[in-house]
Amino acid sequence: MVWKNSAKRDAVFDWNDLSYFLELARQGRLASAGRHLKVDHTTVSRRIAELERSLECKLFDRTLNGFVLTDAGQRLLRYAETIESNILAISQEVGGARADPSGTVRLATMEGIASLYLAGALRAFHDSYPNILVELVTSPHLINVTKREADVSLSFVKPKGQRLLVENIGGFKLRLYGAPDYLVAHGEPRTLDDLRHHVFVDYVEDLIAIDEVRWLHDVVTDPPTTFRSSSMISQQNAAAAGLGLVLLPCFAAAPDARLQPVLVGTVSVHRDIWLAVHEDFQFIARVKTVCRFLRKTIAADQPFLNPRE
Repeated sequence: MVWKNSAKRDAVFDWNDLSYFLELARQGRLASAGRHLKVDHTTVSRRIAELERSLECKLFDRTLNGFVLTDAGQRLLRYAETIESNILAISQEVGGARADPSGTVRLATMEGIASLYLAGALRAFHDSYPNILVELVTSPHLINVTKREADVSLSFVKPKGQRLLVENIGGFKLRLYGAPDYLVAHGEPRTLDDLRHHVFVDYVEDLIAIDEVRWLHDVVTDPPTTFRSSSMISQQNAAAAGLGLVLLPCFAAAPDARLQPVLVGTVSVHRDIWLAVHEDFQFIARVKTVCRFLRKTIAADQPFLNPRE
């Protein structure tokens, strides 16, 4: 975002240069920062050089992996992000509380909960707030809200970061599921000990970025596997095809007629749901609206997300 108001002639630096600084700090490369700002990369380079000249310090080190903030750059980043959030708040809040919230909110979460739960739930949000565009971003890694890779994070891992506001807004349950054909061929397990005679569908071990997705290991030690995937949805489809038992969130598997739960009341794994937002964005109307919707929706859907035995 480029700020429209120019600095006064006697100011230490041009305020608008901070927008170039923030984008380069987040993107790490001139070309990427330029694309986001809709300017040529040479413009980004020139404005950063001017900002460094005005402040009389080096803000970035150039490395093989891109631009990395120096200590001075890290100090400036804290101030620049606060200024950015205040400018966003002014544009959102000043002009009357009657104005409907509008703009884009980037919501980061995990693949399964995004595709199999949130994508459908967000229809109700759009009906209520058509002027807010929610960008649902998924990744096998935790997306960094502190670095502004997203505005809001929803995860089953408690995020950590400077100036990050984090709250537990619910949870979800996971159970073992199998395809009817698989259970006929191998027998339905009646006890935990029976699981020794079964095979499983699981994650690719060396591609796991978050320890909390090793949820099958909460039930079975060293499970024999017939199929592995970094995608939870692929695991669900493989188990539905009869490749083995799979541990899945109830919100994913319960509506799937191709699967049936096994060892209900015996096998149950729980994960919390954490909502995180950078404290500079907590008062932005569109961000507040999305967070409020997530709290209300997940609380109301706890019987579905986290069913009793």
